[in-house]
Amino acid sequence: MKKILALAGSNSSTSINQQLLDSVVKQIQGHQVKSVKLTDYELPIYQSDLENEKGIPVNVSIIKNLIAEHDALIIAVNEHNGNISAFFKNILDWLSRADRNFMAGKKILLISTSPGARGAAAALEYCKNIFPRFGGEVVQSFSLPSFKDNFIDKKVVNEVLSMGIADVLTTFSQQLNEDG
Repeated sequence: MKKILALAGSNSSTSINQQLLDSVVKQIQGHQVKSVKLTDYELPIYQSDLENEKGIPVNVSIIKNLIAEHDALIIAVNEHNGNISAFFKNILDWLSRADRNFMAGKKILLISTSPGARGAAAALEYCKNIFPRFGGEVVQSFSLPSFKDNFIDKKVVNEVLSMGIADVLTTFSQQLNEDG
């Protein structure tokens, strides 16, 4: 049984990516999953002068330690104007300053959604490209398009998309189990 940390990159109290993450986490079997809300760890906007003056904030160390305590990550990434949110980018900036390889050895399932037909695909692709720089390995990803049409009553209602998520979760779980 592997330990998985689940988190969403959104700071919205009504985040559709958090809703998708919550639904996906309920489908995980055979592993221990801990969900955290990054909004519980307040951080100032990254600035090198601030880092030089005050050092790395305690909340960065807490998040970094949470990541280190787990074997894998499930990250729901939201999209603002074709990129990841400033909120999530700020957390990544601080974490990479504390430890450039803060995701070292972590297998990652990356998910995203948006109201539009692309399902936050641009933000998902950004994370696929950037996470290996921090030592992470994105082993599976899934983008849910048109959230309001495909996610109703806390679940994916489109049968094809629901099967796609199930397939991604099965493959992700197998990848984790292969690591022994």
